[in-house]
Amino acid sequence: MATELEELVGFLSAPSLPVQKAAVDIVRDLTGSEDGLLSLSKYANIVISSLSRLLSQKKEVSEPAAQAVVNLSQNSNLAAKMVEIGMVQMAMDLLYKPDSSITQLLVMLLVNLTQLDAGIKSLLQTEDEKVQGLFVMRLVRSFCRSSSENRDDQFDHVGSILVNISQKEAGRKMLLDPKRGLLKQILRQFDSTNPLRKKGVSGTIRNCCFEAENQLQDLLLTSEFLWPALLLPVAGKKEAGLRAFWSVNGPRILQVGYEDEQDPKVMEAYEQVGSLLVHESRTAVSSNETSYS
Repeated sequence: MATELEELVGFLSAPSLPVQKAAVDIVRDLTGSEDGLLSLSKYANIVISSLSRLLSQKKEVSEPAAQAVVNLSQNSNLAAKMVEIGMVQMAMDLLYKPDSSITQLLVMLLVNLTQLDAGIKSLLQTEDEKVQGLFVMRLVRSFCRSSSENRDDQFDHVGSILVNISQKEAGRKMLLDPKRGLLKQILRQFDSTNPLRKKGVSGTIRNCCFEAENQLQDLLLTSEFLWPALLLPVAGKKEAGLRAFWSVNGPRILQVGYEDEQDPKVMEAYEQVGSLLVHESRTAVSSNETSYS
């Protein structure tokens, strides 16, 4: 005899819209608690597949289904199952349907799925050279075109996706590829008033800067936008600025850039920045010293 939970899960596939609506609302509420997640995880395959089919339905059903999927995807094991059944592809397909009413939720789902290596690989489309990078290019385009001043910023969480993929070498190479010009587009969002966007951009810059030694030329192609983004935090409080500069591997970028430079004037500018950095670092250390009398 089926348990109450098994019956509930079965109702997700009911032909009646009101029954589906009632079932998905209950499942959504269950995903909001650890006990509920644990219970639903026992039926993970059927729950995930049933909810995924509801994502393309009317808003009254697709929205609670998407909320449930986002909650479920916070569990790494369940997220792995989602990646296995192709939910990265599914999310991207639904994301760009003209009548999509769950855009932000789909983006949040992608944030969770790209916490996994398999999710990043799926989003980068590394196994298919014909379409490789297409998903990322579309997300970056949407991220840069959507208004950060709008309270209903549907794509602000894309910044978190970019941070996730830039933690992997394949992701960094894709973002730094001069033919794609993705990092240059992303850098323009650094002065956004949306803190989530700003955090996403700064995290992506930080990760990409750790490729400075291997892809210096690609980084320098974005210098018009990169240097203001790197140096702007330093314009604030000294200690906070220094921490921000170190966090993006700033000293190493300066070192590699200096070693590769041939213009005497540019080299002199590098030396001045280096001297200033050393001076400010010593000052910060000195101000933090404590003496006992």
